[in-house]
Amino acid sequence: MSTVVISGTQWGDEGKGKIVDYLAGQADIVVRFQGGSNAGHTVTVNGEEYKLRLMPSGILCKDTACVIANGVVFDPQILLEEIDGLKKRGIHTENIRLSNRAHVVMPWHKLFDELKENSLGDKKIGTTRRGIGPCYIDKADRIGIRVCDLIDKEEFAIRLKEILSRKNLILEKVYNHAPLNYEEILNEYEGYAEKIRPYVCDTISFLNDAIDSGKKILFEGAQATMLDIDYGTYPYVTSSHPISGGVGVGAGVAPKKIDKVFGVVKAYCTRVGEGPFPTEQLNEIGDKLREAGHEFGTVTGRPRRTGWLDACVVKYAGQLSGTDYMAVTRLDILDTFDEIKMCVAYKLDGKILNEIPASLKVLAKVEPVYETFSGWKTDISKCRNYSDLPENAKKYLERMAEVTGIKLGIVSVGPNREQTIILAKDIF
Repeated sequence: MSTVVISGTQWGDEGKGKIVDYLAGQADIVVRFQGGSNAGHTVTVNGEEYKLRLMPSGILCKDTACVIANGVVFDPQILLEEIDGLKKRGIHTENIRLSNRAHVVMPWHKLFDELKENSLGDKKIGTTRRGIGPCYIDKADRIGIRVCDLIDKEEFAIRLKEILSRKNLILEKVYNHAPLNYEEILNEYEGYAEKIRPYVCDTISFLNDAIDSGKKILFEGAQATMLDIDYGTYPYVTSSHPISGGVGVGAGVAPKKIDKVFGVVKAYCTRVGEGPFPTEQLNEIGDKLREAGHEFGTVTGRPRRTGWLDACVVKYAGQLSGTDYMAVTRLDILDTFDEIKMCVAYKLDGKILNEIPASLKVLAKVEPVYETFSGWKTDISKCRNYSDLPENAKKYLERMAEVTGIKLGIVSVGPNREQTIILAKDIF
């Protein structure tokens, strides 16, 4: 058995897609175990960029099976658009497996997402308005539609009529909005059902049989630790569990079957949406990070908030996921900085904190304790071995490992596959 989890350690957008794509070449199966089409991954291969939304990043490796597991909320329109787009670019898509237990994003989910965000005004969560949260709400409320329901024509028609009558009542009475049309949704989603049918299977059996037969499996988290529904900056979070523990629930694989966890760490820090961000730089430094890193959302295109690396958050993520190694990404974005800062602790009312505050009110008040590093002021994009890196870059990385208590495993010095330095020799 050889199973590896890739988890984000910050607020997302750490470059997980690049790390998964790199490791997917060694894996037999790549699994997306949570999230939805709100969590995009950008992968660059041979200078060509691919923007993925629902599709596991392993899709760019021809012989790698790609599983969309039961923990994902599945938008059939988005997946089919992705498949068509990839086929047009010559990418093999026959190895996709879609869980029959995954919940389906329906038109009312997107509409309620939009209406609720608009109604909140300045208190909005900052969702992508893709219907992800409302779909997870229906899942917990036991009124969701699963893939197995969608591909059963008779069952889908019954459940659609039953659920839509309830949703239309809310639309009319609460939001003063016109009701959605049953026949239009029925026809649209029956069309989706026929197109996705060849990909549907019991992914729990598929994955556990693969593990038992010794296959190499990579589990790909969407979003990241600080957006976890329980452990993130609630309520400015996603609606699922991006931490390694989410694999058990989101893919139907027991925790004892997980071998290693890689935490992906962007060499600086970004976040999208609302909520406290202790190391945010609302100044020229923040602007420079955003421009140098092209920090705009894969799915939404909206600019990301930027700041210095928060090692406290990475340490916290390591504790929650049992992280074995760090995969540090985007180190090359810092090439031109004269000096670089890292938050190594939080201070509140003059005292050092030993925790990440649960209260957003408290988190917004913490004072980051920074250490300052001299920049390396040289292009590191051609470095292929750790020894090739400038001494100042190595000092920064080694201090990161020391503060977080997580070993260095991978260092990325550019977007392409070959721009990757491997330190861990026991990944699979």
